[in-house]
Amino acid sequence: MTQRVHIVDDDIDHLTALSDLVETAGYAVRAYPSAHELLAEMSPPPDMVISDLRMPEIDGIALLHAMRDRALSVPVVLLTGHGDVAHAVEAIRAGAEDFLEKPYDSAHLLSVVRRTLEAQAARREVARLQRVLCERDEVSILGRSRAMRDFRRRIAELASVDLDVVISGETGTGKELAARAVHAGSARANGPFVALNCAALSEATAETVLFGHGAGVFAHDAAGRAGKLEAAHGGTLMLDEVESMPPSIQAKLLRVLQERSVERIGETAPQPIDIRVIATTKSPLRQVESFRPDLYFRLASTELSTPTLREAGEDIPLIFIHYAQLAARRYGRKDPEVPWTLQQKLKRAAWPGNIRELKASAEAFALGLFETPGAGTAKATPQTLSDRVAEFEAREIAAALDAHVGNTLRAAEALGIPRRTLNDKMRRYGLSSNVDPEGEE
Repeated sequence: MTQRVHIVDDDIDHLTALSDLVETAGYAVRAYPSAHELLAEMSPPPDMVISDLRMPEIDGIALLHAMRDRALSVPVVLLTGHGDVAHAVEAIRAGAEDFLEKPYDSAHLLSVVRRTLEAQAARREVARLQRVLCERDEVSILGRSRAMRDFRRRIAELASVDLDVVISGETGTGKELAARAVHAGSARANGPFVALNCAALSEATAETVLFGHGAGVFAHDAAGRAGKLEAAHGGTLMLDEVESMPPSIQAKLLRVLQERSVERIGETAPQPIDIRVIATTKSPLRQVESFRPDLYFRLASTELSTPTLREAGEDIPLIFIHYAQLAARRYGRKDPEVPWTLQQKLKRAAWPGNIRELKASAEAFALGLFETPGAGTAKATPQTLSDRVAEFEAREIAAALDAHVGNTLRAAEALGIPRRTLNDKMRRYGLSSNVDPEGEE
C-alpha cells in the first residue's frame, strides 16, 4: 500500500512545489494551506506529516500539541526558516520527528521522508506484535514497569525478524515464556514450537534425540524416527539450558545450523530443515568453557536478557494477582482479594526464584495455603482503622495514576491535592508513576 504523506504550508507556491516533489518520489500526497484544514482530515491518519513551522493561527508547534491531544501518533517533520533553531529545539521536545532548515536540498528532504516512514512502519509492526502477544494469554508478559515494558518491546522486535536468539537470565525469570512469545509473534507462529531440555540429554541419547535415526538402526524401532530438528521444521526449536549440551554434539549441531539440513543416524541423505533456534541459558555462554565459541556465535545472532523481579519490583502485586486468579478459576473458586497491605509485603520480599516462585506462592494463596519468604501468611491479623484508611487512600492514588497514564501533575489535580503531597504519599505507599519524570508536563 502506498504510504500517505500530508503536507501543510500557508505559502501556496512552496506547498505546490513540495507536494510535487514528494509525490514524484512515489508517495500519496495531500496538500493543505492551513493546519485547521489538515486537522479536519486526519481520519484515517496519514503515515507522516510535513509542516511549515511559521503559520498563522495554528503554527507547527501548536499543530504538534493538537495532534498529541487527539492521541494521533503520526510522525511530523517541520520545515524551519533561518534563525528558527530555538523553535526547532522546542518542536523536537514537543514531539516532532525531525526538522529541516530552509532552503533544503531536495535529495536530503526525500531521505528524511523515507527514513521517517521506515521508522513509523517499524513502530507499527512492533505495536502489532505487542498486541498479538497480549492477546495470547499463554505467552503473556505481564508488568507496567520500565523493565517489563522494555522487555515486551524487545520481544516484539525479535519476533519481527527471523534470526536465531540466545535468551539468558536467572532461574525463574521466564526464559521459556519469552521464547514462546517470540515464536507466537513471528511469521512462524502457525508452525511447531519444539522444546528440548539439553540438561536432560546424555552423551548416549543426545544424537538420537536431536537428529533422529533411520529405519532398521535400532531393533526396537524398525521404522525410523525423526529427531527434534526435523520435528521443528517450519517453526521454532528451543534449546533449553543449552550450556549443558554434551560437547560431542555441539560440533554436529553447528554443522546443521550452518547448512540447515540434518542427516538421521544410519542415513546419508540430508533432510532440509527450515527452523529458527532459540537457545536459553542461565549462564553467559561466552563464559562456559565447555561450550564451543563458534556455536555460540552461530546461535547468538541476537540476544535477549530476561528481567528479574528485583528490576521489576513494582510489578510484583500485578503478577501475583494474575496467577492467583488463574489458579482460582482453574479450581472453580472465586477470584481472591489480595489486600493492599499484603501487596506491599510481597513487594518487599526477596523472591530469589523470581516469577516462578511468585507464581507458586500466588497459586498457594488462591487455595488458602499461602506462605512466602518475608511476606507472612494470607491469614493476616485484622486490619486496624488506620490500615483500612491507608489501603483506601493508596488505591485511590493508584487509580488516579492509572487514569492519567502515570502523570503525577494531572493525577494530583484530579485528587485535589498538591503535587508535592501526592509524591510524598506515593513514596509512603511504595507507588510508582511508571513514567519518566522528564516525560511529565
